[in-house]
Amino acid sequence: MLEMMVLVAQCAAVFFLAAWLSTGFIENVLHPDLNETFTTQVLTMERMREEYPEAYEVVAYRSIENPAMQKFLFKLIVCWEGIATLTLWAGVVSLVLAIIGVVDPSSARAIGVLGVLLFTATWAGFLIVGNWFCYWFCHEGAQNTHYQMTLWGLATILLLIVF
Repeated sequence: MLEMMVLVAQCAAVFFLAAWLSTGFIENVLHPDLNETFTTQVLTMERMREEYPEAYEVVAYRSIENPAMQKFLFKLIVCWEGIATLTLWAGVVSLVLAIIGVVDPSSARAIGVLGVLLFTATWAGFLIVGNWFCYWFCHEGAQNTHYQMTLWGLATILLLIVF
């Protein structure tokens, strides 16, 4: 009985991540301007340049001003999110199949871990790249969200591999 409840909890945890990332992915596909604008601001370091000009001068060489490159990077992010989203849903389906006895629970957990790893890598990647573009100067809300998502993903990975 405990094994079944652990599988249910693991499935729910992966489902929550899949649902959350699906919403963001769909918005990025249907309404790209909502996030593309902020991605561009981070890449150009626009807010830092305006609010902290002295600090910006030190790291201005990092700025990406080419609009074509900005759009390419945004599309790359959206593609990555799409792959992560699909993998998370594969994990959810696998875990449901494990709950009903069709799939080996270890195999289902492995697929779930892969999806959660991609989810976590998304947010850790934003933290790393954001740090390069000094987004902690003017995009603290985004940085905090990325930290929270990274921690959520890490906690879910632990749930999948510890039990």
